[in-house]
Amino acid sequence: MSCLFWSDGYLCPFKKLVLQALNADIGTIYGGSVRVRVCGICVHEGRILLVNQALYGPNGVFWSPPGGGVYFGETAEHALVREFREETGLDVVVGDLLFVNEHIAEPLHAVELFFEIKSFEGTLMSGFDPELAADGQIIREVRFLSWEEITTFKPEQRHRILNMAGSLAGIFELNKYISGN
Repeated sequence: MSCLFWSDGYLCPFKKLVLQALNADIGTIYGGSVRVRVCGICVHEGRILLVNQALYGPNGVFWSPPGGGVYFGETAEHALVREFREETGLDVVVGDLLFVNEHIAEPLHAVELFFEIKSFEGTLMSGFDPELAADGQIIREVRFLSWEEITTFKPEQRHRILNMAGSLAGIFELNKYISGN
């Protein structure tokens, strides 16, 4: 592949340098296969819940909605409840499927199912990823951000859906399927 699809469209090989900084565990665990992920759009008091992951954004900053992989035999809804508990400490009620995003950026390929989070309870905290070693954790921070706060980050530091949406309300108006190419 000569160009990579990035959050704001097609960008060429210099973006491969960013991906080369990908956490080695992530590439080893999830690289080279298609992964089904679930993600939750949780809005509270005009702010959206996001996780800052030291994955592959500039300076190790990458903000995205909470979520993660679906295990064999696990429903998407159950996986999302589990991922929210692991990453944020919150217990959630999953709502409707909003859209599907296909993420393709070597070595990763994920099909992401985005659901609305109808409600939550618990105490917000920065969680962990049980698939990663203690010294290889990528979650740096979890918090509710206003749209104004989100726009202070570079496009490469935000999940592509945040760049495509253009506003908090725009997230709920995205196409039902967002192609990875």
